[in-house]
Amino acid sequence: MKLSKLMVVALFYAFLVGGPLAYGQLTPTFYDDTCPSVVSIIRGVIAETLIFDRRIGASLIRLHFHDCFVNGCDGSILLDKTATIDTEKEAFANNNSARGFDVVDIMKERLEGVCPDTVSCADILAIAAEESVVLAGGPWWPVPLGRRDSLTANRTAANAFIPGPRDTLERLRSRFTVVGLNNNTDLVALSGAHTFGRAQCRTFIDRLYNFNNTGLPDPTLDTTSLATLQQLCPQGGNGTVLADLDPTTPDGFDNNYFSNLQANKGLLQSDQELFSTPGADDIVELVNIFSNDETAFFESFVESMIRMGNLSPLTGTEGEIRLNCRVVNANLAGKDSVLVSSV
Repeated sequence: MKLSKLMVVALFYAFLVGGPLAYGQLTPTFYDDTCPSVVSIIRGVIAETLIFDRRIGASLIRLHFHDCFVNGCDGSILLDKTATIDTEKEAFANNNSARGFDVVDIMKERLEGVCPDTVSCADILAIAAEESVVLAGGPWWPVPLGRRDSLTANRTAANAFIPGPRDTLERLRSRFTVVGLNNNTDLVALSGAHTFGRAQCRTFIDRLYNFNNTGLPDPTLDTTSLATLQQLCPQGGNGTVLADLDPTTPDGFDNNYFSNLQANKGLLQSDQELFSTPGADDIVELVNIFSNDETAFFESFVESMIRMGNLSPLTGTEGEIRLNCRVVNANLAGKDSVLVSSV
């Protein structure tokens, strides 16, 4: 059963009851007067792109995740490399992997045409993540807004904090805790975003042939899935070939990800660790709950997305509103202030 909008709204406000919104914090109504069409513009770009790129929703939510895990949700992942910017795009988790930057450029260009110097790139990512989930059949929620954009990037922090596909459960717990998320419900709920999208063979090929340098496949991987993946990803083959994170409904946002884990069909080691790590009873219990009850998953996912989106945002007069998401305003020049793009 899908969550209704009213159910998610009620959850959102219940989540906020823990502390009243203070000056400078985020609010879903932030652009109501200054750019009321912000959500519809972003949704429209995603819908247009989905026609020829079914992966884009998963790619956009991943950008938001990877942004928030590095010094908070500040749009730093979008900055290109310059003499003074050590771009996060070249971090281990992002290099030749993170994508969708050109789609964010289009969103920004259209927003600048309607609401100049108003909507931050960090907020674009937050809205794009939510709309990507909705367009894939997942829950809707009112996104807290009002973030501003960073003036720099931090590749060192990206390498240190972004979860990786080979992380053990212990490592995953640590990564979530250090950025301010909880290491049980947030971890399992947000991992559920792997219910859509793709991963490259290079991110899991060791599970197929030489897990933990044993010379053998990962024993937690279902043998039928192993044979299928070995055909797709032969030893010495093209590491950029793509596999579905959820082979059941690869483009839909649902709870099948958790059923896959129960069947030992998680694609990445970091996925299957949630169900197959001995002694992790609290994590396994959450996987079982979310597999049996899609509404419970959606509710927890929304709450965890809101919590993640509130990680160390720049607000008020902090940072800036970038005119071009790839470049800080101080480095802009004339016609380069907004990238010219089209879908």
